[in-house]
Amino acid sequence: MVSAVPAPASSCHDLSGPPGRAAPLPRADRQAAIVAATLPLLRVHGHSVTSRQIAEAAGVGEGTVFRAFRDKAELIDACLASAFDQAPTKAQFAAIDRDLPLRSRLEAAVDVLQRRLTTVVELLIALSFPQPPGAAGRRSIDPQLKAGHDQVLAALTELLEPDAEKLRVPPAEAAKVIRMLVFAMTHPKITDDQPMPAGQIVDLVLHGIAEPPVRESMWSNR
Repeated sequence: MVSAVPAPASSCHDLSGPPGRAAPLPRADRQAAIVAATLPLLRVHGHSVTSRQIAEAAGVGEGTVFRAFRDKAELIDACLASAFDQAPTKAQFAAIDRDLPLRSRLEAAVDVLQRRLTTVVELLIALSFPQPPGAAGRRSIDPQLKAGHDQVLAALTELLEPDAEKLRVPPAEAAKVIRMLVFAMTHPKITDDQPMPAGQIVDLVLHGIAEPPVRESMWSNR
């Protein structure tokens, strides 16, 4: 008769408790995990999202949610801060291969910008924000938001600089044009939920809408 081999004692301590209970995490890590789980829910449900939905999405109990955040308002603020964090966008720009042709680099960059814009705009619409939080009632954008926008613009400019001699405008100006076109051609309220594909936006940036002789005349008036 073969005796059952007991599990190593150390394995008992790997368990986080009763089934369904979240494993202990540092508070900051737990907050980040809850925010990541809540963001998709907010884009669908807005302020009507329930603590139960949040807890189920995060794989924790409702009590865990409210130990990490005082209330739903604080959680939504944390979600907005995460959505407007430009660090992921800058990291994605940095990962674009600089050896790619200009068009390929631009398509990759526009794709990054479109995905980010869609995510942020969906969130703001769901939460009934007419414009980015902090900008309402002010003539200038919130300094922190502006700093983030400037950083992304600088990263886009850097992506264009290897081909500066091929551009009719300085890379910094080209970056502004690209960002404005991405916004106009991607925002669901402007495009009637039919955003222009990244490749078409790049075509518009590189070639305009007119034949080369006409386009040459247009740019020569600058």
